[in-house]
Amino acid sequence: QEIVSGENEEESNGVNLMEFSDEILLHILSYVPCTDLVLNVRRTCRKLATLCLDKSLTHTVLLQKDYKVNKDKVKQLMRDIGKEIYQLNMAGCYWLPSSTIDHVTRCKNLVKLNLSGCHITSLRLSKMLSTLQHLRSLAIDVNPGFDASQLSSECKATLSRVSELKQTLYTPSYGVVPCCTSLEKLLLYFEILDRSREGFMLSGQLMVGESNVPHYQNLRIFYARLAPGYVNQEVVRLYLAVLSDRTPENLHAFLISAPGSFAETGATKNLLDSMARNVCLDALQLPKAWINGSGLLQHLKFNNPFYFSFSRCTLSGGHLIQRVINGGKDLKSLTSLNLSGCVHCLAPESLFRKAEDDIDSNILESLVVSCCNLRHLNLSAAHHHSSESIGNHLCQLLSRLKHLLSLALPVCSITDVAANVEKPPTASNLVPQTFGRKVRIGIQTYPRNLADQANQKIESSVFWALMRSLRFLETLEIIGSSFSSAMPRNEPAIRNSLPPCVRAQSVGDSEVAAISQLTYLQSLTLAQLPNILTGSGLINIGLQCQHLRTLSLANLGMMGKVVYTSALMDMLKHCKCLRDLRLEQPYFCAGAQFFQALSHCSSLQRLCIVSRSGTLQSDAVMSFMANCLEVVMCHMFMGESLTVCKNLQQSIVRSFQADRPALNVVIFPLLHEDLTEVIRDVPMRHLDEITLFKSRVAEEPPNLWW
Repeated sequence: QEIVSGENEEESNGVNLMEFSDEILLHILSYVPCTDLVLNVRRTCRKLATLCLDKSLTHTVLLQKDYKVNKDKVKQLMRDIGKEIYQLNMAGCYWLPSSTIDHVTRCKNLVKLNLSGCHITSLRLSKMLSTLQHLRSLAIDVNPGFDASQLSSECKATLSRVSELKQTLYTPSYGVVPCCTSLEKLLLYFEILDRSREGFMLSGQLMVGESNVPHYQNLRIFYARLAPGYVNQEVVRLYLAVLSDRTPENLHAFLISAPGSFAETGATKNLLDSMARNVCLDALQLPKAWINGSGLLQHLKFNNPFYFSFSRCTLSGGHLIQRVINGGKDLKSLTSLNLSGCVHCLAPESLFRKAEDDIDSNILESLVVSCCNLRHLNLSAAHHHSSESIGNHLCQLLSRLKHLLSLALPVCSITDVAANVEKPPTASNLVPQTFGRKVRIGIQTYPRNLADQANQKIESSVFWALMRSLRFLETLEIIGSSFSSAMPRNEPAIRNSLPPCVRAQSVGDSEVAAISQLTYLQSLTLAQLPNILTGSGLINIGLQCQHLRTLSLANLGMMGKVVYTSALMDMLKHCKCLRDLRLEQPYFCAGAQFFQALSHCSSLQRLCIVSRSGTLQSDAVMSFMANCLEVVMCHMFMGESLTVCKNLQQSIVRSFQADRPALNVVIFPLLHEDLTEVIRDVPMRHLDEITLFKSRVAEEPPNLWW
C-alpha cells in the first residue's frame, strides 16, 4: 500500500506539458516540422491550436528535407497559413509534381522563395511570380525548354525587385538573370552536360531570344560553381563578359569554382585587372589557371576577408603569407579557408620542391596565429609531412585553432614522425595495397612489453592531442592524399586506385579511436587509411559520438579484403541519429548481418554503397527497407549482374514507393558502360550530398544561401 500511495503521489506531482510557459512551448514546437504543426499538432487542443499558428513558427517554412510531404499536404498547408509565410524553402523536393507550385501563389507576402530542384516550367514560373510582389530572394532551376519570352510583364516586374538570385542551369541560358535589374547577390550552378541523351554534342551558345544583357551594376556577391564539361565553361564566360566591361563598385565577393582546367582569356584578364583597380574583396575563389604563375594576388585588395579558397592552386606558402596574409598581419575576420590540393601551400617555394617533402612549420604557425578565428579549414588532397622538430608537428600547431567547427586533413599529416619510424611493420604494411590475388595473413604478434609500450603511446600521439583540443568540432574528414573515388562525375568507374602515401602506412585503428573524443561530431569521412586491422576504433566512435548524422567510409585497410565489417556492424548498433551512410570498399558483402545491424539506425534516410566486385543479398535489402521506415534513398553500385540489380530495384520501388513519395532507388553494376547515363537521372540533392565522393569542408563560404 505504501508503494502504491507513493506512485500515486508521484503522478499527482508530475508536470503537465501544457503547464509550461508559452515561450518554452514555442521553443519546443520550433523543432517540429511545420507540416506536422499545422496539419496535426494544432488539432490536439485549443492552446496548441493557438501556439502552432504563432508568427515565430509560420514566418519561415522549411520543406527541403521533409521527405514525407506530398502534394496534398502542401496544398493544405498553403491554404491554412499561406498568408503568414514570408520565407518558403522547398529546395530539393524533386518528388512533388510541378502542379504543386501553383499553390505557392497563396503566399502573397513571400519575401524569400527557394525552389531549387523542383519541377517548374516557364509558364508556371510566370504565373506564380506575377502574384508575389514582395519577393526579394529567389532560387530556381533552368531546364531544357525554358523560354524567357513566356514570362509576363507582371512576372518581370517582380523579378526586377529581386535582389538575391540562385539559378541552377541544366541548359545553356541566361534564365531570368536579365530580368533581375536590382541584383545584389547572384549564385550560378552550371550542371549542363556536354552530350544529350541521344548522344549529340551540345553547344554553349545561348538559345535564340536570349540576347538580353544581365544587369550587374548593384552586384555585391558573384558565385559560380561549374560541373565538369566544356559547355559549362563556355556558358559561364558569357555571364562574365558583362562583368569584364564594367566591374560593379560594390562587389565584395567574387567566387568561381571550376574543376580541371579552365583557361584564362583576354576578357577574364580584363575583369581581374578591373577588380584589382576598383574593388576591395571580402571573399575570393578563382580557377587554378587564373592564379598559377600570375601576380594577381599581389594587386588585389582585401577589406575584412571571411573566405578564401585556393583549391588545386600551385600557390606556395611564401606567396600565401606575403600576398594573402600580408606578411602575417591580423586576419581575425577570416573564418573559412580552403587549401585543398594546394600541395605547396605550407612550403616557402614550389619550384624545386617535391610534393612529399616536409612542410615549413613556420608558415603554418604564421597562418594559425594570423587566422586565429578560423572555423572551417581544408588541407586535404596534399602531402603535408611534418618534420621531426619537437613541438612543430602540424597537429600540434592546428590544436591552437580553438574555434574550428570543420576540418579536412590528409591521412599522412596526422601520423607521429617518431612513431612512424619506430613502429614495427604490421600485416597490412607487408601486403601490397593493390587489387589482385588474395593473400592469407594473420595479425602479427608482439612481445608483451612492446604491446604495453604501444598502448601507453596511443593517448600521447599528436593526433590524439589534436582531437582532445578540438572538442567542439562538428565535421571531420581524414582523406588519403592519393585517394580517388571509383565514381567520378560524368566518366566511367575507375578500376584501379593509387597506393597510399608511405607516411600514411601507420595510420589505423588507434587514430580512428582518437576521433571518439569529439563529443559533438556530426559528420565524419575516413578514406584510404591503410593500417586498419579490425576497425575497433569505429566502435568507440559509435559509443561516444552520439550526435553523428553523416558517415562516409572508403578504402579502409587492405584493398583485397574487408577487415572492418564486424566492427562496423557493432558501431551501427549505437548510431541512433545517423541519417546518411556512404560506404565505398572493394569486395564489400552487403548481406543479412550487415543490414540487420544497419536496421538499428532508426533515423537513417540515405544509403549509398559503392563496391567493385561487391555482393548483395536481395532478401536482406528488402527486409532492411521494410524495417527502416525513414529511408528514402538507396543507391548501390556493386559487382552484381544487371538482371539482379534491376529486379531488386523494381521490387523496392514497387513495395515502398506508395508510402514514401520521395523514394529514390538506383541499383546498378559499378563497371557497367551505361553507369553515367544512370547517374544523370539521380536528383541533384542526393548526387551532390552523398552519392559522389568529395571533400565538403570549406567548399563554399558559410551561409552562402539560406
